[in-house]
Amino acid sequence: MKELLTAVREGRDEDVPALVVRLDRSQRRSALVDLKALRKEARSWSWHEQNGIRKALLIAGAGCHTGAAACAGWVGGRDLLGWARSPHPRVLEVLADRDPAWLGDVAHRLAARTATAEIAYEIISGLVEIAQCPVPTTEGFVRGWAETSQWQRRNPARLIDTLRADRHLRVLVPRLFELTELPSSVVWCDEPDNPGHWPSALAVLAEEGQLERSVLVDSCVTRLLRGGKPGDVRFFLSVLRQLALSEQEEAERVADWIGMAADGISTVAGHAQEVLGRLDERGELTARALADVSGSVLFRTEKKLVRAQLVLIGKALRREPSAAGELLPIVVETFGHEDIGVQERALKLVARYLPAVSDPVRQELALSAALLSPVHRAMAAEVFGELPDEQSAAEPYEELLPPAPALRRLEPALATLPELVEEVAVLAKSASAEITSFERAMDGLIRHAHTDRPALADALRAALAGQWWLDDGQLPYVQRRLTPDAGIEFVAAAVLGQVPVQAVRDGRAAWTGTGTCVHAALDGVMKARLWEAAEAVLSGSVPFLLAIPTWHTGSLDPAVLVDRLHTYIQLGIRPGEADFAQALLRVRRGGQREAAAAAELLGTPEGDRLATWLRDGEPLAPVYRFDPEKQRSSSGGWAQQATDWTRRVLMATEERPFIQQEFPRSFHGLGHPRVPRRLCYHWGESPQSWTATLPEDGETLTAWLLPNLATCAIDEIRGAAEPLTALVELGGPAGEAIHLAVAYAMGARYPEDRLSAVDALLTLAAQDRLDAALLGKELANLLEHNLVKPNRLADATRTAAATGAYRTVLSVLTGVLPGLLAHKKGPRGLSDLLSVAAECVEHCGPVGAEPIPGLAETAARGGSSQLVRQAVRLRTVWEQGFGAEVTAQDIVA
Repeated sequence: MKELLTAVREGRDEDVPALVVRLDRSQRRSALVDLKALRKEARSWSWHEQNGIRKALLIAGAGCHTGAAACAGWVGGRDLLGWARSPHPRVLEVLADRDPAWLGDVAHRLAARTATAEIAYEIISGLVEIAQCPVPTTEGFVRGWAETSQWQRRNPARLIDTLRADRHLRVLVPRLFELTELPSSVVWCDEPDNPGHWPSALAVLAEEGQLERSVLVDSCVTRLLRGGKPGDVRFFLSVLRQLALSEQEEAERVADWIGMAADGISTVAGHAQEVLGRLDERGELTARALADVSGSVLFRTEKKLVRAQLVLIGKALRREPSAAGELLPIVVETFGHEDIGVQERALKLVARYLPAVSDPVRQELALSAALLSPVHRAMAAEVFGELPDEQSAAEPYEELLPPAPALRRLEPALATLPELVEEVAVLAKSASAEITSFERAMDGLIRHAHTDRPALADALRAALAGQWWLDDGQLPYVQRRLTPDAGIEFVAAAVLGQVPVQAVRDGRAAWTGTGTCVHAALDGVMKARLWEAAEAVLSGSVPFLLAIPTWHTGSLDPAVLVDRLHTYIQLGIRPGEADFAQALLRVRRGGQREAAAAAELLGTPEGDRLATWLRDGEPLAPVYRFDPEKQRSSSGGWAQQATDWTRRVLMATEERPFIQQEFPRSFHGLGHPRVPRRLCYHWGESPQSWTATLPEDGETLTAWLLPNLATCAIDEIRGAAEPLTALVELGGPAGEAIHLAVAYAMGARYPEDRLSAVDALLTLAAQDRLDAALLGKELANLLEHNLVKPNRLADATRTAAATGAYRTVLSVLTGVLPGLLAHKKGPRGLSDLLSVAAECVEHCGPVGAEPIPGLAETAARGGSSQLVRQAVRLRTVWEQGFGAEVTAQDIVA
């Protein structure tokens, strides 16, 4: 028994089976006690040490267990199986002498363990073979079977040969179609001639009779109707295509094809549409069924599917014109489609078969003509006769914008100790948290350390038990490594005495806050505040923080700051320099005469500085358009970092001497001149603390963050535009930097980033801060430099217009389109932009007193391209808009 334990400790798994076999039942039980103790001991070892004994411990424990449930629990333990290949031959060797029924019980118990059934597949399948019991069909086991079947294949062997040799094939393949998510090895190969292509192999096995064809067909159809991950859906569709359904099999599933065409992803809907077309050609699709499926497909966003469905309806009507009364009411629903080409197809189809319908149906169809674009109204009048005059009945246009974001006051300070401790514990254990929660927690620590630090320390020690810096046995290491980078934990550690007083004082005195980039300067402000807060909780002299925001954006009410300073005067306390400097950056400026006068009456240096700051009204750092060539010619050190960024349109900021003169040293980096840098270790970051540091200087902060924001379009980085919504809610004017950031995001690669741009655009419009001409100019510039793509911009503008902001979007597009229309060959996506502009004009009428330059020339080119068609459409509705009676309020300059 000692030999067994020694072999396990030494990791000699090859010797374990022979040592286990020698033991009788009682010896195995005794050995199991030592093995359990060793397993518990190993959990505190390093990963490398654990890995050394893992296999030997697994084999020995499996052989020493006598109960099926306990044995399955041991073998299925994740700490013993790990992620490497299991030692299944040796596990099976130590279990080979057990009763078959017992082995089957172990196998099924292991298969039922969701967490480890997949990686224990080889052990389970080996037990099934020895016990000759029914094969398990749990999800984990089936996934393991599929993965193993794929990697066991060796050239020249093919997957189909591996599956042919599997005696459980007919049981496991149907379960494969019922998995929540298919294994990656099943879906990764999509080339039919590849030896590892599952759909081809399954189709051949069905043809040979080794698999039941009807089961495969039904399973595929069921999964395609259910939907799922695109990769999984493509797999089931591939299997269905490889099976090549017969005419009878297709005809038996009409309802299924209708469901797929209505709700399936594009590829599935396209396949279902093809099947329905074949059924219609064979006369096996009724007009009622065709009307049902058309009612869904014609409302899909994919133009290809809509056009194909109109073709299918046209073929059906050629064979059976009497069905026009049932099908044409469905067709006219596409009169309101965004694509005027689709509208025209539908109108021509209605015109061709209109004589076959009754007068009541004809009148119903005529009412739908109001949905058509104005460019098709003349043709509609020829089809339906005189149309009702809608101009007089039309209501005045009203722009629909979301309400401007309202400032939300923050909750009061955390008054009770339990509330504070709970908040600090949550912040300490979360990777990210709202800056407002962080500020309230830091203020709470200051307040309670001022009133009763021992009680605060006792409560924090219990709540933060387990944090690495609370280990008194490693106190010297903690004191060396714990810095303000730990955030709120650094201040909490100071409360608990884990950071020496002298270390805090030295660190605060040495901290300069400057850095090689503006992001380091922003982080430096927060670190300076944390050093100061740590010293404040150690001394207990500060009753509360001055810089705690009053609103959710991080802004501070100047009247509140004056009251706080007055309280400090009454208590005889001098404000912390970092705390007061941050309060100045957060205080709302502009039009604050009363607050400035009240600050001056305080009669303190801080009151005078606050009064001067409130009256100054200047931005933290003036913003200007960055010119790399000009910067390089002036031999600026910063510009050398950006010389390879000449393609990008970015912003820079000028020096602000006032910051160096009036603010602490740790804030001086905010006043340095800044130009874009390509190399920065903060790349991709945009923490909330930065927006809360400068909540009243949104333009300056946006200029500094613009290099990262621009990557959503230029480098196609997902999520880069996420901070934009918060930036446009910040105070201060919205100038070039903010409008340029919105322009970049409107051309972002990913839809979620374009949605952020739409939110920002509508927010600026609702705040009455949007300069549509400036945004159009920035977009035109980015398009000219090929930094954004017209088709992505078209998607963003279409989304914004669909909210009801047609005039806002049109005002932007009138500045974008002239530059694109000037090209001899219209760039890809221009027709989409023209379509959006035309839709806007149809809703709100034209804007500006002059037509869009280049539009008439493009419309006059002739031909049937989408570019020319959309140009004609826009020109037509623009001219009709000015031809109608328009009030002065309806024209936006």
